[in-house]
Amino acid sequence: MDTRDITTEPAWMRIAIAERGVKRFPAGDTNPRIVEYNNQTNLAGYDDKVSWCSSFANWCLINAGIRGTGSAVARSWLDWGIALERPVYGCIVVLTRDDPTSWKGHVGFYLRHDAQDVFLFGGNQLDEVRELAYPLASVLSYRWPESF
Repeated sequence: MDTRDITTEPAWMRIAIAERGVKRFPAGDTNPRIVEYNNQTNLAGYDDKVSWCSSFANWCLINAGIRGTGSAVARSWLDWGIALERPVYGCIVVLTRDDPTSWKGHVGFYLRHDAQDVFLFGGNQLDEVRELAYPLASVLSYRWPESF
């Protein structure tokens, strides 16, 4: 199901999609763009070898004039904005990783879903900014900015 309405596309989605293809560099080199993403979180100064999905989400929102979490922890988004009962195009999706009770997770922007998967656009998805499918069962929350 695609909930995209081009007339109401959130500004952060245009920003995020313009970053498509930004990748983690091989060992021994660092992508300065990912360092820029990390500089919007508590990972300021870190290279592209750390988990940077939350850094990317923060960077996109900040560049759209919306305050993010400032944290590189994906699950920090569980306390951000307002919870949505149903996803809408561009909302933040917080996923569990490994164990639902763990601190580990992943975060990205909602594109659409089907019966099995949710499709997210985000950073650090197979080491790059891209679209990727995740099991619907791993969704912890859909979030939306309070001020939007």
